[in-house]
Amino acid sequence: MSNLELEMLGQDDAAACCSPMVREPLDEEAAVDLAKMFKALSDPVRLRLLSLIASHKGGEACVCDLTGPFDVSQPTISHHLKVLREAGLVGSERRGTWVYYWVLPAALAKLSALLQAPAGESR
Repeated sequence: MSNLELEMLGQDDAAACCSPMVREPLDEEAAVDLAKMFKALSDPVRLRLLSLIASHKGGEACVCDLTGPFDVSQPTISHHLKVLREAGLVGSERRGTWVYYWVLPAALAKLSALLQAPAGESR
């Protein structure tokens, strides 16, 4: 499956699944799902990894490109990438000896839709 196909899947579903929490309260299932994503992003290394992957040329990054910017071991980077993958924030694919990662746009849309402030209202 190509990255282009992944980017297209679930775009409408992600935005439709979650109304901003200022309009209606989250149900238990949505809260559990979103909490897993936010928990994964609460670590500075994982947040930086997500940013590196998203901003990498072509929208995907080889794990070999992700270890240099950090003062942690390669197994630690692999653990953080696993947490991001299990939280549904990144996808991955093995190509030969390397694994490539990309950000799942539907996940970011889900988080963004939840935190979106209502238009025209300010306090």
